[in-house]
Amino acid sequence: MRATLTLIRREFTAYFYSPIAYVVFAFFLLATGYLFSLTMNQLTEHGPRGVEYPLQMLLGDERFWLIFVSVLPLITMRLFAEERSTGTLEMLLTAPLQDWQVVAAKFAACFAFYAFLWLPTLLYLPVLLGFDWQSRQAAVDYRPVLTTYFGLAMVGAMFLALGLFVSSLVRSQLVAALISLAMSLVFVVAAFWRPELDTGSLSYKLRNFVSVPVHFHSDFTRGQLDSRSIILYGSTALFCLFLTVRSLESRRWR
Repeated sequence: MRATLTLIRREFTAYFYSPIAYVVFAFFLLATGYLFSLTMNQLTEHGPRGVEYPLQMLLGDERFWLIFVSVLPLITMRLFAEERSTGTLEMLLTAPLQDWQVVAAKFAACFAFYAFLWLPTLLYLPVLLGFDWQSRQAAVDYRPVLTTYFGLAMVGAMFLALGLFVSSLVRSQLVAALISLAMSLVFVVAAFWRPELDTGSLSYKLRNFVSVPVHFHSDFTRGQLDSRSIILYGSTALFCLFLTVRSLESRRWR
């Protein structure tokens, strides 16, 4: 257990020794800050241009998800690809750790950095909720906030596990980032595809099932939890972590 915690600490602190992490952090804050300003503009509008659910405007925006899937591969690309390119992966695999502990430690570290990216957004909540400091009450229902952050944690785990698996397969960090981005876009671009489909057709149901922006626009940002979305995120994350462990195990027999 101590060795696992040491590896988590090492991987997490390694982010802050890389300039890419600061670029990712600054870019993410600028993007979310810009979308937050657009949301605030819509909150002041009246009639059909106004918004009932502020977070729906913020996280239901397709531009946000394009930024989102572009940022996460940069978090995971170095985790195994760097170890492979520098030749330190073999040393890591000979440490007193099982393969699943190595994978779990690296996943925990990148998920902790992912959570760190979202910490500044907590400053937006008092404004979005219309919090009254005198009465200490919010003018807007707080439940959409809880479901939204829960959804962000689940979908983040899915994309990070996907990127971790890809990073375990290649030596180049750039290749790992590009492949992770391409695979992650499968869960996002479906929201841009809007043909005239029968709402009862299999194509329409499949599109809604895999489309992350649709999940947030119709469920999480409205204070609702859909078990189908949660099962999709959780099962995909676990499957990718399982494949990552198998990828490491295969290297022991080469």
